[in-house]
Amino acid sequence: MLMLNAAPNRRRISRCGFIVAKRLGKATVRNRIRRRVREAVRLLYPQIVPGWDMVFIARSPALAEIAFPQLQALVEQLLKRAGLVQASVSGSSGER
Repeated sequence: MLMLNAAPNRRRISRCGFIVAKRLGKATVRNRIRRRVREAVRLLYPQIVPGWDMVFIARSPALAEIAFPQLQALVEQLLKRAGLVQASVSGSSGER
């Protein structure tokens, strides 16, 4: 459904790119997939380890239709598998 390629970039920030092939549908479908994946990554961005370039590659038109929490979990799973997620700094109580 979704793939992740990552490489170190020797910078203090992480950058993200999104690829959606034309075979997944017309422009509106491709843009919807791109927007949804970008939003899922944006919500997780504070937890991503700095210094990486990441490219998310959409492989299925189903990404336009699945529930957003499922998409978020899929993106988080990819980032964890790649070792690009930091442990959360704050506890569950919200104290700092």
